[in-house]
Amino acid sequence: MDISSASTVVLQTLTQAASQDTAVLKPAEEQLKQWETQPGFYSALLNIFTNHALDINVRWLAVLYFKNGIDRYWRRIAPHALSEEEKSSLRAGLIANFNEPVNQIATQIGVLIAKVARLDCPRHWPELIPTLLESVKVQDDLRQHRALLTFYHVTKTLSSKKLVADKKLFQDLASGIYSFACSLWNHHTDTFLQQVYTGDASAIHSLERTLLSLKVLRKLTVHGFVEPHKNLEVMEFLNTVFERLKQFLECRRQVNQENMCNEKLEKTIILFTKVLLDFLDYHPFSFISLIQRSLEFAVSYVFTGAGEGVVFERFIVQCMNLIKMIVKNESYKPAKNTEESKPETLEAHKIKIHFFNYSTLTEICRRLVSHYFLLTPEELSMWEDDPEGFAVEEAAGDSYKYSLRPCTEVLFLDIFHEYSQTLTPVLLEMVQNLHGPTNVDNTVGLVVKDAVYNAIGLAAYELFDSVDFDQWFNSQLLAELQVTHIRYKLIRRRVIWLIGQWISVKFKSELRPMLYEAILNLMQDQDRVYLENIFSLLFHLLQEVTECDTKMHVLHVISCVIERVGMQIRPYVGCLVQYLPLLWKQSEDHNMLRCAILTTLIHLVQGLGADSKNLYPFLLPVIQLSTDVSQPPHVYLLEDGLELWLVTLENSPSITPELLGIFQNMSALLELGSENVRTCFQIINAYIFLTSSEFLQNFAAGLCQSFCELMQDITTEGQVQVLKVVENVLKVNPILGPQMFQPLLPSVLKGILDGEKYPVVMSTYLGIAGRVLLQNMGFFSSLLNQIALELNQEMEQLLGNIIEMWVDRMDNITQPERRKLSALALLSLLPSENSVIQDKFCGIINICVEALHDVLSEDPDTGTYKDCMVMSHFEEQKVSDDEEPPTEQDRRKKLLALKDPVHSVSLQQFVYEKLKAQQELLGEQGFQSLMESVDTEVIRQLQGFLQKL
Repeated sequence: MDISSASTVVLQTLTQAASQDTAVLKPAEEQLKQWETQPGFYSALLNIFTNHALDINVRWLAVLYFKNGIDRYWRRIAPHALSEEEKSSLRAGLIANFNEPVNQIATQIGVLIAKVARLDCPRHWPELIPTLLESVKVQDDLRQHRALLTFYHVTKTLSSKKLVADKKLFQDLASGIYSFACSLWNHHTDTFLQQVYTGDASAIHSLERTLLSLKVLRKLTVHGFVEPHKNLEVMEFLNTVFERLKQFLECRRQVNQENMCNEKLEKTIILFTKVLLDFLDYHPFSFISLIQRSLEFAVSYVFTGAGEGVVFERFIVQCMNLIKMIVKNESYKPAKNTEESKPETLEAHKIKIHFFNYSTLTEICRRLVSHYFLLTPEELSMWEDDPEGFAVEEAAGDSYKYSLRPCTEVLFLDIFHEYSQTLTPVLLEMVQNLHGPTNVDNTVGLVVKDAVYNAIGLAAYELFDSVDFDQWFNSQLLAELQVTHIRYKLIRRRVIWLIGQWISVKFKSELRPMLYEAILNLMQDQDRVYLENIFSLLFHLLQEVTECDTKMHVLHVISCVIERVGMQIRPYVGCLVQYLPLLWKQSEDHNMLRCAILTTLIHLVQGLGADSKNLYPFLLPVIQLSTDVSQPPHVYLLEDGLELWLVTLENSPSITPELLGIFQNMSALLELGSENVRTCFQIINAYIFLTSSEFLQNFAAGLCQSFCELMQDITTEGQVQVLKVVENVLKVNPILGPQMFQPLLPSVLKGILDGEKYPVVMSTYLGIAGRVLLQNMGFFSSLLNQIALELNQEMEQLLGNIIEMWVDRMDNITQPERRKLSALALLSLLPSENSVIQDKFCGIINICVEALHDVLSEDPDTGTYKDCMVMSHFEEQKVSDDEEPPTEQDRRKKLLALKDPVHSVSLQQFVYEKLKAQQELLGEQGFQSLMESVDTEVIRQLQGFLQKL
């Protein structure tokens, strides 16, 4: 591209690409995509986005196309990589002027330069850092800000590189510019503080520079030094952070009064705390000298009056995280044998013990519970106006790092766990002071009781030996659940949650009937059978609530109930079955709710068993959508969708065209090769057991191709899963199965011949070979002949090698079924005059005797042996209350076993018949000569088994 003419053409096309008219936009996007690999395209883009006279939207697009091109074409080894000449010109142009007037575009340019720096700095772009350092010194406010913005993005990007050489380069950079960065930050900080106290309107601009320079220092401090505590400047900066924090917090008090730059000021305060938190995280031993000061600072502002009027929620959260990280830090915990601990660890531990004395711990505990655990007037008001919204909001506070209430609870738990001996009496005293019902007119008392009960629930495991919960339940909590006044709902809610926390810790089973009654009364005052009542009330609650999160929680409880009671749920699910399709349709834009519906359906299908076939009109389209990787929702629904597909097949009484049709999704799922591949194999097996002939006729060819591709790039465990599917096919359909999966079978026999080193794989190879040899010997012969031609060897020689390897690796087979199968398969070669088979006769007999030991049990009354693997008829399994009832698939497997030689043929009888046939074929003398090749002890054991037929 000629740059001058190209810029005009590219500008015109970018203008069209910024259009709202798709008829104009689409062709323009296609044209730009074609130009991505053209020389000069990025130079044209640079000319466009640095021309401030052009339309902002067009310039914005130019920056984005340039930025995306870096990832694709900047590396020298990339296809269609930019030439070194053009890259050199572009680098020079990018840092020629830091004068972009539009903030958003300036940020994108900063990110863009950082992307190039990640690849080229310092080797191919040594002038970048010096240029940035010079530019942040200029007096022009705009240029200084843009240079500082770019400096931050470059520092951030270079600090994130993980290779040892890259880390060393960044450390060299940090040591070279750290003094400058500190002085720059101090200058902008002092300027801001002076301006804000004099009411100078330009303070906001100085604050932005302070923020950016502090961001640079954060990256340099945390990632720029191997042993930062040995660098005086680093430690001086970190100690200065505490003083600056105090100045900025006091400054915030004044800013609040004057209502200026408050949001940016809070961001800067939070950034100070991030510096400390990151430094502690990356350099715990270097942080030791800062432990005392950090704890004093954080506790002072969060747990004393020093913070009143200046602290804000996010700052409190950060301070609590700082305390928590010091309390929990493994580097500060001595080993049980103190002599094995590092001196630094002992020093840190000593500082913690000195700081967390009885009075400090008591004050922290009391203030956490009596101040931070209290529901606020806003929360109480929200509960009154929108109880469901309140419950969702409360449950959503699951990130302790950023939300005050969960952060408070996590800190309480961590401190209580660390110092439980000191704090247990404090908490028990707080409970004792709240004995008996609280006056419903005493709002403060109700809120305080809620907070204390919350603490007792959170610390349930720590208080196991200190609280007689059964006695407390009987003497107080049960009575509080029965207080029906509207204002007491706060305590009823907390008590039922508290019991939920303790029920798995310490709660007598004989108290549970009273608890169930209390729960029913909380939901609705009716006197009916527990299961029917609970399920009915839960279903009505599911219909009434509107928030997705609430519906998810209710569905979770419903799923737990269905899972717990199993088939007993069948009489009560009619309404739920009718409602779920409507809920599924309503939740089209709420994938997490759909996941909850899938989980409910999984337990519902398991509970309904074969009756789940009545759900197919709704169930099968749900499975189809959830497991279709071409549909966007599969990202959320796939795992649960596969599980639902599997249980549906396992409980299906028979195949339907629709259920069979869903298997169209499987090919793409196997290509995906995700962590769900094991479930995919279980689904394939379920189809094989459900409808082998119809399934194999429709899908065997495609499945075999998928398996061949998988076997080339899959783990050993994955190979075994594939082979087990093939083994099941052979078991279910021994005649057609080998033909349908013929492409896979040569590798099985070759694996045996090569002496496969992994025992589990070898065992599976021998299982497959045994199936083919025993039940389809003609196919086995043709397969052996094919391999003999490929390897240019005699077929009989290969057979001998296989038998020899089989005998040698018999110990790899641990499953009794496969061991018996091996014996049956090798015996099926008899009677034979083949010299190779006769040569291996000793090994065959050895395997038979081993297998006889595995499968025969002696009847003490008659003295005869019985093959314990032989099944004469189908017996319905009897299950106890705590066992899962058999699925339809379990029944199918048992019926299949009745036809399987492993379970239908007596090995003892089979051995006798084959040896007798061999004797008749060779004559007495020939047979005796053959038997002489077998060890006398093995013969003795064999005779013992055969005499007791």
